[in-house]
Amino acid sequence: MMIVGIDTSTSCGSLGLIDGDQVVAEYSLHRRETHSARLIPSIQTLLKGAKLDLQDIDGLAVALGPGSFTGLRVGLSTVKGLALAAKKPVVGIPTLDALAHNLPFAPYLICPILDARKGEVYTALYKDEGGGRVKKLTPYQSLPPSVMLEEIPAQETIFLGDGVRLYGELIKERLGDRAFFAPSHLMHLRGTTVAELGMKRIMAGEKADTSSLVPIYVRASDAEIHWGTRRGVE
Repeated sequence: MMIVGIDTSTSCGSLGLIDGDQVVAEYSLHRRETHSARLIPSIQTLLKGAKLDLQDIDGLAVALGPGSFTGLRVGLSTVKGLALAAKKPVVGIPTLDALAHNLPFAPYLICPILDARKGEVYTALYKDEGGGRVKKLTPYQSLPPSVMLEEIPAQETIFLGDGVRLYGELIKERLGDRAFFAPSHLMHLRGTTVAELGMKRIMAGEKADTSSLVPIYVRASDAEIHWGTRRGVE
């Protein structure tokens, strides 16, 4: 089964194409150019390199967030358009779940952290449950990293995600030798991970209704906060 996985949750976007348990192609790019400008050309490059077109694949999987509000909207709208045009099934994968799946078989707690701006991170805690699966232990949250660290049990924990670049020193300072960090090639979400998790759901008979597939935001956007403040004044 050929599945394309797409992640636009952070500035480091990633695409992946798998065929069963084989990685056919993968493309990641960390740059300031917006996802709206580069996503469609990147998908075309991915498929062209594999000598395929959209009709040759069996489904699409997209990271739902939390993450960049704009990036998530671009990724979802693009995937919905492709799925409708090609009449292919599509599934959504929570970003933090997929990121935690970078580290199956880890002997420690797994803590993905993404920069949520405003001095906060998106995060949740996971643990390995065998068979290459990880289990979510906490809800998705947006909170200051200092509060996140207070809520982590006194256990060895491995961190990954773009929040490590910003708060790695704080984590080491607070947790000492209980803190570990993923290697650089596993630090960011990969499109092939999204594709693999999506393939498992599609094979299990799951399929999202494109009209109801929505991002996982965790917190309100600035526009929503601003609108709520205005409504409170009126």
